[in-house]
Amino acid sequence: MKRIAVFTSGGDAPGMNACIRAVVRGAVYHGIEVFGIRRGYSGMIAGDIFQMSSHSVSNIVQRGGTILKSARSKEFITPEGRRLAYDQMQKHGIEGLIAIGGNGTFTGAMIFNNEYGIPTVGAPGTIDNDLYGTDYTIGFDTAVNTALDAIDRIRDTASSHDRVFFIEVMGRDSGYIAIQSGIGGGAELVMVPEVLTPISEVVETLRQGWLRSKASSIVVVAEGEEEGSASEIADKIKSQIKEDIDMRVTTLGHTQRGGSPSAYDRILASRLGLGALEGLLAGQKNVMAGIINNELVYTPFEDTIRLPKPINEDLLRMVKILSI
Repeated sequence: MKRIAVFTSGGDAPGMNACIRAVVRGAVYHGIEVFGIRRGYSGMIAGDIFQMSSHSVSNIVQRGGTILKSARSKEFITPEGRRLAYDQMQKHGIEGLIAIGGNGTFTGAMIFNNEYGIPTVGAPGTIDNDLYGTDYTIGFDTAVNTALDAIDRIRDTASSHDRVFFIEVMGRDSGYIAIQSGIGGGAELVMVPEVLTPISEVVETLRQGWLRSKASSIVVVAEGEEEGSASEIADKIKSQIKEDIDMRVTTLGHTQRGGSPSAYDRILASRLGLGALEGLLAGQKNVMAGIINNELVYTPFEDTIRLPKPINEDLLRMVKILSI
């Protein structure tokens, strides 16, 4: 293999630039030509492809977002779109791909390889930490710390005004950000998609706190929680209590995607970028590079996409014990 390309797809995550840097500089080290594809599969179809060098990735390891941009492509979902993408791969002589992204990115890469035989190795870039085959994904640690910083600030105002705050964090299908930022921020309750938390249980937990003269409380809610958004949950609780409690809702939203990556994310992304590249050069395809128990592993895309990554129930138990 003499010529490869790297791209980012789906939601951006802090550390993606560090991963791109590792792929590019690893390719240069191994004497491989490396190209960047802007805007993911959309750029692949449009031929927005350019050659990269060590200089191309100078001074980016500390930057959030992705210098290659990111996009979701409806056209790539169609056979006609994938044919156009393959034509561009042929035009540029690209023999293999490094895909930095999540489930949707890897699903597209697997179908593309099955149809046209272009091997792809993935690097898990998503703040949700919801991919099977790696302990942590690129961007997760930074997102948790961003959420935690916000929770700490909100705790100050909650204490000053004797308020209950419902803080919604990202995690449509995964409660990893919620559970870790909740523990780190001393939340009284954490609500995640993986475990049903009835409104009655939330009410009881808050009431027990009030009986212990707890004047303020923090409830961290993952956006995919079955009971609804943080605003909906707050409304449901207000309808079930007689106490005159000041309740407020804060949705952190896309602030969790931005910002300079943490040291952990920079190192993780560098390991995964180089691991993905060297796996590709060694003949791996349709796999994701991941880190499990601090060891580099390769997991088939099919498993990464299909298998769930369960929440550690000990962490949920910890929230309950530490909120007393």
